[in-house]
Amino acid sequence: MIAPADLPQTIPIFPLSGALLLPRARLPLHIFEPRYLAMLDDALKTPHRLIGMVQPRQVPGSSERKLQSIGCAGRVSAFSETEDGRYMITLHGVSRFRLLREVTGFAPYCRGDVQWDGFEQDLGQGEHDPGFDRPCFMTLLGRYFDEMGLSTDWDSLKDAEDELLINSLSMLCPFQPEDKQALLEAPSLATRRETLVALIEFALRGDTNNEMMQ
Repeated sequence: MIAPADLPQTIPIFPLSGALLLPRARLPLHIFEPRYLAMLDDALKTPHRLIGMVQPRQVPGSSERKLQSIGCAGRVSAFSETEDGRYMITLHGVSRFRLLREVTGFAPYCRGDVQWDGFEQDLGQGEHDPGFDRPCFMTLLGRYFDEMGLSTDWDSLKDAEDELLINSLSMLCPFQPEDKQALLEAPSLATRRETLVALIEFALRGDTNNEMMQ
């Protein structure tokens, strides 16, 4: 486990729209662009092997895109190289952070000065959600998967611990980037579960409205 004092103040940043990494969760990534291959190579040379995942956002009224202020850093926990020089990697979520500023320099990829304060719980043990009504949630989830044409291993979901279940669904469900950001910024597991339920219910209402219009 990484201690707060061991977290670096500057980390490489991987801006990827729609990609969500959460503490203690795992995110598989396919790295092929030369600048991000360089980023991975540099990250693997550090003791912490951290890469910060941050979503880009559209500036209202402009074609300019900036980075969200909050992201999540993950440790490269597995990687394999393909014959043509690409990499398949897995990031293990360590902690969220606040992006203070982008750092310019000689690296071909983005780096950022970050602040870890306020996210100390990310470095602790897994969170629990005492108010989680799992049977009700699983019924709602079944309706959502049916409507969206999604499939999953239901036995694994039923047996998963609360945090793993909620965080995995937050990462995997096809929500909009701004919705993914709201899930990332949720201050607790209970709040994230409430946000997840609201997004699922909104998607179901949308499908119902579309059917009524047809």
